[in-house]
Amino acid sequence: MLEQQQFAALLVKVAVSASIASILMRSARIQKILLRDERTVNERLQLAFVFAVIFGAGAEIRILSHNQYQALDLALEGAQIAGILGGYVTGLITGLCVSVPDMFDGKFMSMPLFAAAGILGALMHDLAPEKEDVWSFSPFVDLNLYRLLRQLLRLNRKAIQRRVVELAAFNLACNAIVIITELLRWAVCKTFLVHSTFFLFERMPHISIGIRIACAVTTLFSVSLPIRIWSTLRNEKQLEAQRIHLTEARLAALTNQINPHFLFNTLNSVSTLIRLDPDRARSMIYKLSNILRRLLRKADNLSPLREEISFIDDYLAIEMMRFGDKLRFHKEIDERTLGCLVPSMILQPIVENSIKHGLSNKVEGGTVRLCAWLEDSRLYISIEDDGLGMEEEKLANLFAGEGGIGVTNVNERLRVLFGPRYRMSVDSRPGDGTKTLIEIPELDTSAAESPLLAAAKR
Repeated sequence: MLEQQQFAALLVKVAVSASIASILMRSARIQKILLRDERTVNERLQLAFVFAVIFGAGAEIRILSHNQYQALDLALEGAQIAGILGGYVTGLITGLCVSVPDMFDGKFMSMPLFAAAGILGALMHDLAPEKEDVWSFSPFVDLNLYRLLRQLLRLNRKAIQRRVVELAAFNLACNAIVIITELLRWAVCKTFLVHSTFFLFERMPHISIGIRIACAVTTLFSVSLPIRIWSTLRNEKQLEAQRIHLTEARLAALTNQINPHFLFNTLNSVSTLIRLDPDRARSMIYKLSNILRRLLRKADNLSPLREEISFIDDYLAIEMMRFGDKLRFHKEIDERTLGCLVPSMILQPIVENSIKHGLSNKVEGGTVRLCAWLEDSRLYISIEDDGLGMEEEKLANLFAGEGGIGVTNVNERLRVLFGPRYRMSVDSRPGDGTKTLIEIPELDTSAAESPLLAAAKR
Protein backbone atom coordinates (compact mmCIF):
# COMPACT_ATOMS: atom_id res chain seq x y z
CA MET A 1 0.00 0.00 0.00
CA LEU A 2 2.84 2.38 0.86
CA GLU A 3 4.62 1.72 -2.42
CA GLN A 4 1.42 2.37 -4.34
CA GLN A 5 1.12 5.77 -2.67
CA GLN A 6 4.74 6.51 -3.50
CA PHE A 7 4.26 5.58 -7.16
CA ALA A 8 1.09 7.69 -7.27
CA ALA A 9 3.03 10.69 -5.93
CA LEU A 10 5.65 10.23 -8.64
CA LEU A 11 2.99 10.12 -11.36
CA VAL A 12 1.46 13.32 -10.01
CA LYS A 13 4.89 14.95 -10.18
CA VAL A 14 5.18 14.11 -13.89
CA ALA A 15 1.66 15.44 -14.48
CA VAL A 16 2.54 18.69 -12.70
CA SER A 17 5.61 19.04 -14.93
CA ALA A 18 3.47 18.66 -18.07
CA SER A 19 0.92 21.14 -16.70
CA ILE A 20 3.56 23.78 -16.04
CA ALA A 21 4.85 23.35 -19.59
CA SER A 22 1.32 23.88 -20.92
CA ILE A 23 0.68 26.93 -18.71
CA LEU A 24 3.86 28.67 -19.88
CA MET A 25 2.73 28.32 -23.50
CA ARG A 26 -0.39 30.40 -22.82
CA SER A 27 1.68 33.60 -22.95
CA ALA A 28 2.80 34.81 -26.38
CA ARG A 29 5.62 36.80 -24.77
CA ILE A 30 7.00 33.73 -22.99
CA GLN A 31 6.62 31.67 -26.16
CA LYS A 32 8.68 34.19 -28.07
CA ILE A 33 11.56 33.99 -25.59
CA LEU A 34 11.31 30.30 -24.78
CA LEU A 35 11.08 28.77 -28.25
CA ARG A 36 14.04 30.46 -29.91
CA ASP A 37 17.62 29.17 -30.19
CA GLU A 38 19.46 32.50 -29.82
CA ARG A 39 18.73 34.86 -26.89
CA THR A 40 20.17 38.13 -25.72
CA VAL A 41 21.41 38.52 -22.13
CA ASN A 42 18.24 40.45 -21.30
CA GLU A 43 16.08 37.62 -22.68
CA ARG A 44 18.04 35.05 -20.67
CA LEU A 45 17.39 37.07 -17.52
CA GLN A 46 13.70 37.28 -18.39
CA LEU A 47 13.60 33.52 -18.93
CA ALA A 48 15.29 32.97 -15.55
CA PHE A 49 12.70 35.24 -13.92
CA VAL A 50 9.81 33.29 -15.48
CA PHE A 51 11.21 29.93 -14.36
CA ALA A 52 12.01 31.28 -10.89
CA VAL A 53 8.43 32.52 -10.39
CA ILE A 54 6.73 29.38 -11.71
CA PHE A 55 8.91 26.74 -10.07
CA GLY A 56 9.57 28.80 -6.96
CA ALA A 57 5.79 29.14 -6.46
CA GLY A 58 5.48 25.34 -6.43
CA ALA A 59 8.07 25.09 -3.67
CA GLU A 60 6.34 27.85 -1.68
CA ILE A 61 2.95 26.12 -1.95
CA ARG A 62 4.49 22.90 -0.70
CA ILE A 63 5.99 24.69 2.33
CA LEU A 64 2.82 26.66 3.18
CA SER A 65 0.70 23.50 2.96
CA HIS A 66 3.07 21.73 5.39
CA ASN A 67 4.13 19.23 2.72
CA GLN A 68 0.60 18.23 1.72
CA TYR A 69 1.27 19.13 -1.92
CA GLN A 70 4.77 17.75 -2.26
CA ALA A 71 4.45 16.87 -5.94
CA LEU A 72 4.14 20.58 -6.79
CA ASP A 73 7.77 21.18 -5.81
CA LEU A 74 9.83 20.93 -9.02
CA ALA A 75 12.46 23.50 -8.03
CA LEU A 76 15.46 21.31 -8.85
CA GLU A 77 13.94 20.18 -12.16
CA GLY A 78 13.07 23.79 -13.04
CA ALA A 79 16.66 24.92 -12.48
CA GLN A 80 17.93 22.16 -14.74
CA ILE A 81 15.40 22.95 -17.48
CA ALA A 82 16.43 26.60 -17.31
CA GLY A 83 20.07 25.64 -17.77
CA ILE A 84 19.31 23.33 -20.72
CA LEU A 85 17.42 26.00 -22.62
CA GLY A 86 19.11 29.20 -21.51
CA GLY A 87 22.68 28.30 -20.64
CA TYR A 88 24.76 29.10 -17.56
CA VAL A 89 23.33 32.52 -16.75
CA THR A 90 19.70 31.35 -16.87
CA GLY A 91 20.39 28.05 -15.08
CA LEU A 92 22.43 29.57 -12.26
CA ILE A 93 20.05 32.46 -11.58
CA THR A 94 17.01 30.17 -11.67
CA GLY A 95 18.69 27.72 -9.31
CA LEU A 96 19.51 30.47 -6.82
CA CYS A 97 16.03 32.01 -6.97
CA VAL A 98 13.98 28.81 -6.65
CA SER A 99 16.00 27.84 -3.56
CA VAL A 100 14.82 30.92 -1.61
CA PRO A 101 11.63 29.28 -0.19
CA ASP A 102 13.70 26.33 1.07
CA MET A 103 16.29 28.66 2.58
CA PHE A 104 13.59 30.39 4.67
CA ASP A 105 12.36 26.92 5.64
CA GLY A 106 15.77 26.02 7.04
CA LYS A 107 16.94 23.77 4.18
CA PHE A 108 20.19 25.58 3.57
CA MET A 109 21.72 23.02 1.19
CA SER A 110 19.04 23.72 -1.41
CA MET A 111 20.81 26.79 -2.75
CA PRO A 112 24.11 25.11 -3.72
CA LEU A 113 22.23 22.01 -4.91
CA PHE A 114 19.81 23.90 -7.16
CA ALA A 115 22.58 26.16 -8.46
CA ALA A 116 24.56 23.02 -9.34
CA ALA A 117 21.48 21.60 -11.10
CA GLY A 118 21.22 24.77 -13.21
CA ILE A 119 24.90 24.61 -14.13
CA LEU A 120 24.64 20.92 -15.03
CA GLY A 121 21.67 21.79 -17.23
CA ALA A 122 23.78 24.44 -18.95
CA LEU A 123 26.46 21.79 -19.48
CA MET A 124 23.84 19.72 -21.33
CA HIS A 125 23.12 22.81 -23.44
CA ASP A 126 26.82 23.03 -24.38
CA LEU A 127 27.03 19.32 -25.20
CA ALA A 128 24.43 19.64 -27.99
CA PRO A 129 26.11 19.00 -31.39
CA GLU A 130 23.98 21.83 -32.82
CA LYS A 131 22.08 24.53 -30.94
CA GLU A 132 18.65 23.23 -31.91
CA ASP A 133 19.48 19.70 -30.73
CA VAL A 134 18.51 20.58 -27.15
CA TRP A 135 14.92 20.30 -28.36
CA SER A 136 15.46 16.64 -29.27
CA PHE A 137 16.29 15.65 -25.68
CA SER A 138 14.70 12.22 -25.10
CA PRO A 139 14.26 10.51 -21.71
CA PHE A 140 14.25 6.98 -23.19
CA VAL A 141 17.68 5.72 -22.16
CA ASP A 142 17.18 2.28 -23.71
CA LEU A 143 16.23 3.68 -27.12
CA ASN A 144 19.15 6.11 -27.13
CA LEU A 145 21.57 3.33 -26.17
CA TYR A 146 20.14 1.04 -28.86
CA ARG A 147 20.55 3.69 -31.57
CA LEU A 148 24.14 4.38 -30.54
CA LEU A 149 25.18 0.72 -30.39
CA ARG A 150 23.40 -0.11 -33.61
CA GLN A 151 25.45 2.49 -35.47
CA LEU A 152 28.77 1.72 -33.78
CA LEU A 153 28.46 -2.04 -34.37
CA ARG A 154 27.82 -1.78 -38.09
CA LEU A 155 30.30 -3.86 -40.07
CA ASN A 156 30.35 -1.38 -42.93
CA ARG A 157 31.89 1.66 -41.27
CA LYS A 158 30.88 3.90 -44.17
CA ALA A 159 27.24 3.13 -43.41
CA ILE A 160 27.47 4.73 -39.96
CA GLN A 161 25.25 7.80 -39.85
CA ARG A 162 27.23 10.40 -37.98
CA ARG A 163 24.17 12.50 -37.19
CA VAL A 164 22.38 9.58 -35.53
CA VAL A 165 25.46 8.81 -33.45
CA GLU A 166 25.80 12.43 -32.34
CA LEU A 167 22.16 12.72 -31.26
CA ALA A 168 22.16 9.35 -29.48
CA ALA A 169 25.39 10.19 -27.62
CA PHE A 170 24.04 13.63 -26.70
CA ASN A 171 20.81 12.15 -25.33
CA LEU A 172 22.67 9.50 -23.34
CA ALA A 173 24.91 12.19 -21.84
CA CYS A 174 21.82 14.24 -20.90
CA ASN A 175 20.15 11.18 -19.38
CA ALA A 176 23.27 10.54 -17.30
CA ILE A 177 23.51 14.16 -16.10
CA VAL A 178 19.87 14.25 -14.96
CA ILE A 179 20.27 10.96 -13.08
CA ILE A 180 23.52 12.22 -11.52
CA THR A 181 21.64 15.33 -10.37
CA GLU A 182 19.02 13.15 -8.67
CA LEU A 183 21.77 11.05 -7.05
CA LEU A 184 23.32 14.29 -5.85
CA ARG A 185 20.04 15.21 -4.17
CA TRP A 186 19.94 11.83 -2.39
CA ALA A 187 23.53 12.30 -1.26
CA VAL A 188 22.75 15.77 0.14
CA CYS A 189 19.69 14.44 1.98
CA LYS A 190 21.68 11.58 3.47
CA THR A 191 24.72 13.68 4.43
CA PHE A 192 22.96 16.76 5.83
CA LEU A 193 20.07 15.26 7.75
CA VAL A 194 18.78 18.46 9.38
CA HIS A 195 19.42 21.31 6.98
CA SER A 196 19.60 19.36 3.72
CA THR A 197 17.02 19.89 0.95
CA PHE A 198 13.53 18.80 0.02
CA PHE A 199 13.08 15.17 -1.07
CA LEU A 200 9.70 13.72 -1.99
CA PHE A 201 10.02 10.77 0.42
CA GLU A 202 12.25 12.29 3.09
CA ARG A 203 9.78 11.51 5.94
CA MET A 204 9.11 7.90 4.95
CA PRO A 205 10.87 5.25 7.05
CA HIS A 206 11.77 2.92 4.20
CA ILE A 207 12.32 3.49 0.50
CA SER A 208 12.78 0.43 -1.66
CA ILE A 209 15.25 0.11 -4.53
CA GLY A 210 12.31 0.14 -6.95
CA ILE A 211 11.11 3.47 -5.61
CA ARG A 212 14.61 4.94 -5.82
CA ILE A 213 14.85 3.90 -9.48
CA ALA A 214 11.36 5.28 -10.06
CA CYS A 215 12.46 8.58 -8.49
CA ALA A 216 15.35 8.87 -10.92
CA VAL A 217 13.12 8.01 -13.88
CA THR A 218 10.50 10.51 -12.68
CA THR A 219 13.08 13.28 -12.46
CA LEU A 220 14.28 12.37 -15.95
CA PHE A 221 10.75 12.65 -17.35
CA SER A 222 9.96 15.78 -15.32
CA VAL A 223 12.95 17.51 -16.94
CA SER A 224 12.47 16.20 -20.47
CA LEU A 225 8.68 16.30 -20.76
CA PRO A 226 8.35 20.13 -20.79
CA ILE A 227 11.14 20.33 -23.36
CA ARG A 228 9.36 17.79 -25.56
CA ILE A 229 6.06 19.65 -25.25
CA TRP A 230 7.69 22.97 -26.16
CA SER A 231 9.61 21.27 -28.96
CA THR A 232 6.35 20.01 -30.49
CA LEU A 233 4.87 23.50 -30.43
CA ARG A 234 8.11 24.94 -31.81
CA ASN A 235 8.03 22.46 -34.71
CA GLU A 236 4.41 23.31 -35.44
CA LYS A 237 5.24 27.01 -35.57
CA GLN A 238 8.22 26.37 -37.83
CA LEU A 239 6.11 24.26 -40.19
CA GLU A 240 3.42 26.92 -40.27
CA ALA A 241 6.00 29.62 -41.02
CA GLN A 242 7.48 27.41 -43.70
CA ARG A 243 4.06 26.88 -45.29
CA ILE A 244 3.44 30.63 -45.32
CA HIS A 245 6.83 31.38 -46.86
CA LEU A 246 6.42 28.59 -49.38
CA THR A 247 2.98 29.83 -50.39
CA GLU A 248 4.22 33.40 -50.73
CA ALA A 249 7.22 32.25 -52.76
CA ARG A 250 5.02 30.11 -55.00
CA LEU A 251 2.53 32.95 -55.63
CA ALA A 252 5.35 35.39 -56.34
CA ALA A 253 6.93 32.85 -58.67
CA LEU A 254 3.71 32.29 -60.62
CA THR A 255 3.07 36.03 -60.82
CA ASN A 256 6.52 36.88 -62.11
CA GLN A 257 7.52 33.85 -64.14
CA ILE A 258 6.18 35.14 -67.45
CA ASN A 259 6.98 38.73 -68.12
CA PRO A 260 3.94 40.53 -69.62
CA HIS A 261 6.20 41.81 -72.38
CA PHE A 262 6.92 38.21 -73.38
CA LEU A 263 3.20 37.53 -73.80
CA PHE A 264 2.58 40.75 -75.73
CA ASN A 265 5.60 40.20 -77.99
CA THR A 266 4.53 36.62 -78.66
CA LEU A 267 1.00 37.65 -79.60
CA ASN A 268 2.36 40.38 -81.87
CA SER A 269 4.66 37.83 -83.52
CA VAL A 270 1.73 35.46 -84.00
CA SER A 271 -0.40 38.19 -85.61
CA THR A 272 2.42 38.86 -88.08
CA LEU A 273 3.08 35.20 -88.83
CA ILE A 274 -0.58 34.43 -89.47
CA ARG A 275 -0.27 36.12 -92.87
CA LEU A 276 3.37 35.37 -93.68
CA ASP A 277 3.82 31.85 -92.27
CA PRO A 278 0.61 30.26 -90.87
CA ASP A 279 2.38 27.01 -89.95
CA ARG A 280 4.88 28.80 -87.75
CA ALA A 281 2.10 30.88 -86.24
CA ARG A 282 0.19 27.71 -85.43
CA SER A 283 3.30 26.16 -83.84
CA MET A 284 3.90 29.29 -81.76
CA ILE A 285 0.30 29.31 -80.52
CA TYR A 286 0.57 25.63 -79.58
CA LYS A 287 3.74 26.20 -77.59
CA LEU A 288 2.28 29.30 -75.94
CA SER A 289 -0.78 27.28 -74.90
CA ASN A 290 1.51 24.67 -73.31
CA ILE A 291 3.22 27.41 -71.31
CA LEU A 292 -0.03 29.00 -70.16
CA ARG A 293 -1.54 25.62 -69.28
CA ARG A 294 1.45 24.86 -67.09
CA LEU A 295 1.20 28.23 -65.36
CA LEU A 296 -2.55 28.08 -64.79
CA ARG A 297 -2.72 24.58 -63.38
CA LYS A 298 -2.15 24.01 -59.68
CA ALA A 299 1.59 24.10 -59.03
CA ASP A 300 3.29 21.44 -56.91
CA ASN A 301 6.30 22.24 -54.78
CA LEU A 302 8.50 19.89 -56.79
CA SER A 303 8.27 18.40 -60.27
CA PRO A 304 10.47 16.07 -62.37
CA LEU A 305 13.33 17.77 -64.17
CA ARG A 306 12.05 16.43 -67.51
CA GLU A 307 8.89 18.54 -67.11
CA GLU A 308 10.91 21.64 -66.37
CA ILE A 309 13.12 21.03 -69.41
CA SER A 310 10.04 20.47 -71.59
CA PHE A 311 8.69 23.80 -70.39
CA ILE A 312 12.00 25.50 -71.23
CA ASP A 313 11.93 23.90 -74.70
CA ASP A 314 8.54 25.48 -75.40
CA TYR A 315 9.58 28.80 -73.91
CA LEU A 316 12.81 29.03 -75.90
CA ALA A 317 11.13 27.80 -79.08
CA ILE A 318 8.95 30.91 -78.99
CA GLU A 319 11.87 33.18 -78.17
CA MET A 320 13.91 31.64 -81.01
CA MET A 321 11.04 32.33 -83.45
CA ARG A 322 11.14 35.96 -82.37
CA PHE A 323 14.91 36.38 -82.33
CA GLY A 324 15.69 34.11 -85.27
CA ASP A 325 19.30 32.94 -85.64
CA LYS A 326 20.48 35.38 -82.98
CA LEU A 327 19.34 32.99 -80.25
CA ARG A 328 20.67 29.46 -79.92
CA PHE A 329 19.97 26.81 -77.28
CA HIS A 330 22.21 23.89 -76.32
CA LYS A 331 21.44 21.11 -73.78
CA GLU A 332 23.69 18.60 -72.03
CA ILE A 333 21.39 16.57 -69.80
CA ASP A 334 22.43 13.40 -68.01
CA GLU A 335 19.60 10.88 -68.53
CA ARG A 336 19.74 9.93 -64.85
CA THR A 337 18.68 13.43 -63.86
CA LEU A 338 15.38 13.49 -65.77
CA GLY A 339 13.47 11.74 -62.98
CA CYS A 340 14.95 13.90 -60.23
CA LEU A 341 12.62 16.31 -58.50
CA VAL A 342 13.38 20.02 -58.65
CA PRO A 343 11.41 23.06 -57.44
CA SER A 344 8.68 23.85 -59.95
CA MET A 345 9.36 26.72 -62.37
CA ILE A 346 12.96 27.02 -61.19
CA LEU A 347 14.68 27.23 -64.60
CA GLN A 348 12.53 29.67 -66.55
CA PRO A 349 13.35 32.86 -64.57
CA ILE A 350 17.08 32.25 -64.99
CA VAL A 351 16.76 31.47 -68.71
CA GLU A 352 14.61 34.59 -69.14
CA ASN A 353 17.29 36.68 -67.42
CA SER A 354 19.93 35.24 -69.75
CA ILE A 355 17.93 36.35 -72.77
CA LYS A 356 16.66 39.67 -71.44
CA HIS A 357 19.85 40.95 -69.79
CA GLY A 358 22.55 38.96 -71.53
CA LEU A 359 21.61 38.33 -75.18
CA SER A 360 18.79 40.63 -76.30
CA ASN A 361 21.08 43.69 -76.44
CA LYS A 362 23.98 41.82 -78.02
CA VAL A 363 24.10 42.52 -81.77
CA GLU A 364 25.25 39.06 -82.81
CA GLY A 365 23.07 37.28 -80.25
CA GLY A 366 24.38 34.23 -78.46
CA THR A 367 23.77 30.82 -76.91
CA VAL A 368 22.02 29.60 -73.78
CA ARG A 369 23.45 26.35 -72.42
CA LEU A 370 21.57 24.12 -70.00
CA CYS A 371 23.44 21.29 -68.27
CA ALA A 372 22.36 18.82 -65.59
CA TRP A 373 24.32 16.03 -63.92
CA LEU A 374 24.51 13.95 -60.75
CA GLU A 375 27.50 13.75 -58.43
CA ASP A 376 27.68 12.24 -54.91
CA SER A 377 23.88 12.13 -54.54
CA ARG A 378 23.65 15.82 -55.48
CA LEU A 379 21.91 17.26 -58.51
CA TYR A 380 23.75 20.03 -60.35
CA ILE A 381 22.01 22.34 -62.83
CA SER A 382 23.99 24.90 -64.81
CA ILE A 383 22.48 27.66 -66.96
CA GLU A 384 25.06 29.62 -68.92
CA ASP A 385 24.99 32.31 -71.61
CA ASP A 386 27.69 34.09 -73.59
CA GLY A 387 25.97 37.46 -73.35
CA LEU A 388 26.99 40.84 -72.02
CA GLY A 389 27.60 39.73 -68.43
CA MET A 390 27.31 41.87 -65.30
CA GLU A 391 29.38 44.40 -63.47
CA GLU A 392 30.97 43.28 -60.21
CA GLU A 393 28.88 45.69 -58.13
CA LYS A 394 25.62 44.42 -59.61
CA LEU A 395 26.71 40.82 -59.14
CA ALA A 396 27.50 41.43 -55.45
CA ASN A 397 23.93 42.65 -54.82
CA LEU A 398 22.23 40.07 -57.00
CA PHE A 399 20.58 38.07 -54.21
CA ALA A 400 19.52 41.21 -52.39
CA GLY A 401 16.83 41.81 -55.01
CA GLU A 402 18.77 44.22 -57.20
CA GLY A 403 19.36 41.58 -59.85
CA GLY A 404 15.65 41.21 -60.64
CA ILE A 405 12.74 39.39 -59.10
CA GLY A 406 13.52 36.13 -60.91
CA VAL A 407 16.89 35.33 -59.35
CA THR A 408 15.81 36.48 -55.89
CA ASN A 409 12.66 34.38 -56.11
CA VAL A 410 14.53 31.26 -57.19
CA ASN A 411 17.03 31.63 -54.36
CA GLU A 412 14.24 32.17 -51.80
CA ARG A 413 12.30 29.10 -52.92
CA LEU A 414 15.43 26.97 -52.75
CA ARG A 415 16.12 28.28 -49.26
CA VAL A 416 12.56 27.52 -48.08
CA LEU A 417 12.58 24.00 -49.51
CA PHE A 418 16.12 22.88 -48.71
CA GLY A 419 17.45 25.17 -45.97
CA PRO A 420 21.24 24.79 -45.72
CA ARG A 421 21.23 21.78 -48.08
CA TYR A 422 21.32 23.81 -51.29
CA ARG A 423 23.80 26.10 -53.02
CA MET A 424 23.16 28.68 -55.72
CA SER A 425 25.95 30.71 -57.25
CA VAL A 426 26.12 33.22 -60.10
CA ASP A 427 29.41 33.98 -61.85
CA SER A 428 29.64 36.75 -64.41
CA ARG A 429 32.10 39.13 -66.03
CA PRO A 430 31.34 41.97 -68.43
CA GLY A 431 31.60 40.68 -71.99
CA ASP A 432 32.03 37.02 -70.96
CA GLY A 433 28.45 36.08 -70.12
CA THR A 434 26.85 34.72 -66.97
CA LYS A 435 26.75 31.25 -65.43
CA THR A 436 24.26 30.19 -62.74
CA LEU A 437 24.90 26.96 -60.85
CA ILE A 438 22.28 25.30 -58.64
CA GLU A 439 23.16 22.38 -56.36
CA ILE A 440 20.40 20.53 -54.47
CA PRO A 441 19.94 17.08 -52.89
CA GLU A 442 19.04 14.29 -55.29
CA LEU A 443 15.31 13.57 -54.93
CA ASP A 444 13.65 10.97 -57.13
CA THR A 445 9.93 10.74 -57.97
CA SER A 446 9.30 8.30 -55.08
CA ALA A 447 9.56 11.30 -52.72
CA ALA A 448 6.86 13.26 -54.55
CA GLU A 449 4.14 12.52 -51.99
CA SER A 450 6.02 14.34 -49.25
CA PRO A 451 8.65 16.59 -50.87
CA LEU A 452 9.36 18.76 -47.86
CA LEU A 453 9.89 15.71 -45.68
CA ALA A 454 12.09 14.09 -48.30
CA ALA A 455 14.18 17.22 -48.62
CA ALA A 456 14.59 17.49 -44.87
CA LYS A 457 15.92 13.94 -44.64
CA ARG A 458 18.78 14.63 -46.99
